Amino acid sequence: METKNIMIVGVGGQGSLLASKLLGHLFLSAGYDVKVSEVHGMSQRGGSVVTYVRYGDKVYSPVIERGEADFIVSFELLEAARWLPNLRDGGQIVTNTQQIDPMPVITGQVSYPEGLVEKLRAAGVKVDALDCVGLAREAGSVKAVNIVLLGRLSNYFDMPKEQWLASLEANVPPKFLEMNRKAFFLGREGH
Repeated sequence: METKNIMIVGVGGQGSLLASKLLGHLFLSAGYDVKVSEVHGMSQRGGSVVTYVRYGDKVYSPVIERGEADFIVSFELLEAARWLPNLRDGGQIVTNTQQIDPMPVITGQVSYPEGLVEKLRAAGVKVDALDCVGLAREAGSVKAVNIVLLGRLSNYFDMPKEQWLASLEANVPPKFLEMNRKAFFLGREGH
């Protein structure tokens, strides 16, 4: 199979590295060659963080070039818009509707763009947006946003949910497993 590309974008501290680790485990266990590359921004200071997950029969490079991402999984709306040039034509964005003000907004230089989901859709982009923070809170922890997003993303893959759950079990401490399992299903079902 040809190589598929997933970009995970967000702000430092949101759990994007665990999300990429889970995806890497998932695709490896399904028999694919996998490359995961973590591109850190100012993650400790709430800066942009990007992770690439590439899988297929044979993957030579961990980097996803502009216009090559099949999926952009975004922890924050503005990050989804920021990385849009990397999405291929017909690609899919799966995003949390949370808005985290970047430094230029905090300092008052600019204001946070209004109606981003609508603007992306008006531009012909396929966007699946949901309140992952609310669903994570419902699961038991706002820190489970990453697992809610992966649950949502799982709808776009022809893999049984059991495979996704097996990767969750392999990468999440047992004491957090039930809460993360709930987060996964809340994201998958979208409510």
